[in-house]
Parts: sequence; structure tokens; C-alpha cells
Amino acid sequence: MTMTAHIHPDEIRTLFSQAMSDMYRKEVPQYGTLMELVRDVNHATLQADPALKSRLRAAGELDRLDVERHGAIRLGTAQELKAIRRMFAVMGMYPVSYYDLSVAGIPVHSTAFRPVEQASLQRNPFRVFTSLLRLDLVENRALAEKAEHILNKRQIVTDGAFKLIEIAEKQGGLTQQQANDFVREALETFRWHRDATVDTETYTQLVEAHRLIADVVSFKGPHINHLTPRTLDIDTVQTQMPQRGIAPKAVIEGPPSRKTDILLRQTSFKALDEEVVFQGVTGSHTARFGEIEQRGIALTPAGRAFYDKAITDTREAAAKSGGENYTSLLKAAFSSLPDDLETLRQQGLAFFSYRAGNRKVANKAANISELIASGALIADPQIYEDFLPVSAAGIFQSNLGAEDQSNFSAASNQDAFEDALGAKVIDEMALYSRIEADSLAIALTQLGQNHLLQDQAAA
Repeated sequence: MTMTAHIHPDEIRTLFSQAMSDMYRKEVPQYGTLMELVRDVNHATLQADPALKSRLRAAGELDRLDVERHGAIRLGTAQELKAIRRMFAVMGMYPVSYYDLSVAGIPVHSTAFRPVEQASLQRNPFRVFTSLLRLDLVENRALAEKAEHILNKRQIVTDGAFKLIEIAEKQGGLTQQQANDFVREALETFRWHRDATVDTETYTQLVEAHRLIADVVSFKGPHINHLTPRTLDIDTVQTQMPQRGIAPKAVIEGPPSRKTDILLRQTSFKALDEEVVFQGVTGSHTARFGEIEQRGIALTPAGRAFYDKAITDTREAAAKSGGENYTSLLKAAFSSLPDDLETLRQQGLAFFSYRAGNRKVANKAANISELIASGALIADPQIYEDFLPVSAAGIFQSNLGAEDQSNFSAASNQDAFEDALGAKVIDEMALYSRIEADSLAIALTQLGQNHLLQDQAAA
């Protein structure tokens, strides 16, 4: 009996992300303009900095740049979250980290589905920031119950997609034809639907509770609300967006511009006001927008502690000054964070991935730094693959309207989220740490410097 070969989840993920990008380009033409701008800026950046281009290529990071995207969806029920978890697993995407956005007045908590292995990230790091609506935070309990009743009547994953998910779970994968069918079916979950499932009165009530609640409850499914490309120079993109007919948000979210990029910087253009039909009555709805991101090196817990304090200090200072000089306040808050890779590495502030360089090392090295200085060992910065809660909230708020920014108090509940998910979220720090440790062990073994592994373990 001949067994039909299954294709790798990485390939299914690439098929899906490409199909998603094509669909979104048709639905939101300005996304196409944004993609052209990012492509032009990235090309110019690599042309102007051959050393950066060479480093990205050597580290296996260059090819992923053009395909890299992250999307975002908002779900209404635990059943929907479980279904989406199973769908993304077929593509080799798993829930990483827990994000509580209620601290910023957004009634959701979230995770990011993404690849977790380094090889898969280098092939296609497609990720989807996935939020679950928290109706428990809605003060109007009658409206919350009404919203729950509406949500319980919908099915966001097609029967065809469910069937293929079950096949993948039982067989351990999909054939090429099954993968093509799966992508076609899965795409329907994220498609925009002009016809709302509620009347105008209900929609108005939901908007008054929170615009995001209205976006989740009022439609057939969790339409993709943005699809984000990665740029190498977000400041230039921000400056050039108006020249392409795109109005950017006022402030880039995240850390300031630095010689050594850290974590994540994001900007966006305003959400579109789109025509919607509310059970026969024409109206409008605002939800989908464009976003751009610049990703830097992942920070260790010590580095993240510095980042969190710097962001908090900046926001407090900006609030006292009425929002004046935010950029200068941000730069000042980060001024004591080392701005070169080797110092970040030596001080244990950032995560790296190691590989063997020049293997002609005659004598045993005394330490890792000596190996790096000699060129025998190369430390590549690990790209930050995840998200920043404050930045995510800032993007949400800029596209929801100022009146919706602070209606909910902090109420983090990771246990409830994981119960709804039907699984534990993965600790992002553990992933970066594992990649660093595994890559270092392999490189040191190749270089015949195994004694340094013992020193690392002892440290």
C-alpha cells in the first residue's frame, strides 16, 4: 500500500499567509499601497547598509523579510478560541504568551499564535494576535447576555475546514491537495462580510458599551482587522506614509529609534469607515486598519524589566506635561540601555542565537566573549517574535476612538483564558532561552570548545 506524503506545516502556513495577503489586498486597497511603501523602504535600507544585509543573510533572516506578516483577529466565545487553536495547529502555529489588555480599557485578553521552532520562524514567521472578548467586564449585564446569545448562534469555522482539521489531527498532517482545500476553507473565517448579523439598535447599544464589542458581536466571523508587514526603518515609513496618501497615527508605539533595535515598534493608519447593512438598513462600521512594525532583538527578563520601567516612566512624565515632548522623554528614559549588541549580550539583557564562524581556533578559549572576538563564534540577535501589551493597546485605541480608552479596570485572568483556549500558553522567555542554549551547545561542539558548556552550566 502506497502512503500519500504529507506536506510540512511550514508550507501550509506559507500558503495560508499568502492567500490571506491576497484577500486583504483586494478588500483593503490601501494595504497594497502600504506594502509597496514597506518594500521600497526595505530595499533602500539594505542598499544603504550592506553590513546589515550581509548579517541578515548569514543568520538566515533575509528571506523571511518579504513574507513576514502578522494578522489580528477578535473572537467572541471559548468555543471559537478552541476552534481557532486547532486550525492554527495545522499550520504549525501555537499560542505564545498571555496579554491582558483590560489594563488599557480594552475588554479582551489575548495570545499570539505563531511558529516556535527557529527553522520554522526563518521559513515563515507568520503570527496572528488573537483576542477573546471579555463580556464579564461589561457593566450592562442584560446587553452582555444579549451579546452572548448572538455569538452562540454563529459558527466561524466552516464544516469543510473542521473536516480537514480532524483529518490532520488523525493522520498527523495533510496532503498537498488537502492543504490547498484547507487554506481555501480556512480563509472564509477571516473574510470581511458587509452584512451585519444585528439590527441598528443593537449595534448602537454595543458601540456605546465599546466599539470593539460591536466589532466582535455584529458580524458573521472574526474578519482580519489588519495584516502587518515588517519594515527595517519604521521612522522612514512613518515620514513617507502621507506622501502615499496614508495618514499615520501620531506616535510610533514602543521603544525609541536606536542604533540597535529592541523588541517591537509599531505604527498604523486610521481604521476605514466601511459601508455595512444592518438587517436591511445601510450604515457604517469602523474596524479595519493598516499597521507596520519594526522588530528588534528579544530582551531577557532583565532587559524587559528595564523596558517596562522606561515605558512607564515616559508615560507618567508625558501625562504630567500634557503629552508634550513625548519623543524626547522616551529617548531620555532609554538612554542608559546599552545600544550595541555585544554589550547587551555581555550584560545578559538580550537573547542571541549562536553559530560557528571561523573554526581554525588552535587553543581552547577562556570564555564565550573571547571566541566571539576571534570570529570563531558568531552571536546573532534573536528577533523578537511576540508583542507588547501597551503597544497593542495603543494601536487598538488609536483606531477605536478616544472615548473608548479607559472604560475597564485591570482584571487579568490567565487561568480563565487558558480554560477557554483548552491549552496552556507557551512562555515566550522559555522559547528564546531554549533557542539560545541549544544553538550555543551546537556551535561550541562544532568548534571543539565543549569545556565552555560546562562553564555556562555552572554560571
